[in-house]
Amino acid sequence: MKNKIDFGVSTWLWQSPFTTKSIALFPKIKALGYDLVEIPVEDPLLIDGKMINKALDDNGLMVSVCGAFGPTKDLTHEDEKVHLQCFKYLEQCFDLCNELGVKFFAGPMYSAVGKARLVSSEQRKKEWDLAVSNLKKVCNMAYAHGLCIGLEPLNRFESDMINTAEDVMRLVTDINHNAARVALDGFHMTIEEKNIRKAINMVGDKLIHLQVSENHRGVPGTGLTPWNDFKLGLQDINYNGALVIESFTPEIKELAAAVCIWKTMANSQDEFASQGLQFLKQTFND
Repeated sequence: MKNKIDFGVSTWLWQSPFTTKSIALFPKIKALGYDLVEIPVEDPLLIDGKMINKALDDNGLMVSVCGAFGPTKDLTHEDEKVHLQCFKYLEQCFDLCNELGVKFFAGPMYSAVGKARLVSSEQRKKEWDLAVSNLKKVCNMAYAHGLCIGLEPLNRFESDMINTAEDVMRLVTDINHNAARVALDGFHMTIEEKNIRKAINMVGDKLIHLQVSENHRGVPGTGLTPWNDFKLGLQDINYNGALVIESFTPEIKELAAAVCIWKTMANSQDEFASQGLQFLKQTFND
């Protein structure tokens, strides 16, 4: 039986942060041919779930939700107050997921994005144990909301903790909670994995979400990404879920600097979204 893929796009392609006013993007996203919109939550207080729900219904769109984890949301920080800030943020995000009818929340919530250092084995073990302990608490929080979490590996320039499918599966094993699942991102995978298909198979039925762009963060189909390996890997595990384009606009300077987007990747962000979706549908609906 052919696996069912829902094609989505992150609003980060156009805007940051997502606010209630970002629903103005929804008609365009639907008109471009997408099934789903991904909401990246930088500040939950900027988002009115009821208004988002109505806009989703009005435009016939599904939704996924992911998080943003900077220095103030670091579960491996030495200060427990930072952990508490992260728990509070996650609680708000889980409430939003419930309001939107979403079944999981995704992101690299084990540590702060950009925390990439060469540290001693003792320090690494200390931070690993902190991540495991705190993510067990997060899983209990998620479970109480009827949710799972999708833990996302990042490339080595953005994290020194979880870079590969093997890393994230070791983390999931150590957490040992049914709510602990995996979200993969093709951009990071093209930097870190030796074999995309094998990496997807290693995650197997723990895979709950997949984000993609090109190896250069550009339009899918314009770079070096081994797309057929992605397709075969998803078929191997009978993945039925979303395939979401995640990239960023250089117009939002703070976000562009954080993800090193120094130039435009298409003539316009709308063109990026349109061409990317056309390529993904041709590739994964064959």
